[in-house]
Amino acid sequence: MPKATFLLPDGSSETHEIEEGWSLMEGARQAGIEGVVAECGGGLICSTCHVIVEPAWIAAVGTAEGTEAMLLELAPEHGETSRLSCQIEMTEELDGLTVRLPSQQADS
Repeated sequence: MPKATFLLPDGSSETHEIEEGWSLMEGARQAGIEGVVAECGGGLICSTCHVIVEPAWIAAVGTAEGTEAMLLELAPEHGETSRLSCQIEMTEELDGLTVRLPSQQADS
């Protein structure tokens, strides 16, 4: 099972196994990661599951496009490696993925 590491705003980190085929958001919610609010449940209509992908992983994860990119404009601390965690499907190739959570999430 692939693992993802979440770098939390307080400087700590948590690493969790996430089922292959699940979104990073689903894995974060299952693990109880605070900061991945995911108000729309992965419906791609909010930006409350915003994460910042560590630069070493952006080529494997890909960049945001279309609706996702527009929604990220609403997210605090968004940048070039920002993604909505609901749009990142976990695969074995993403084993070891590292993302940072912004210090605050967008309002729905």
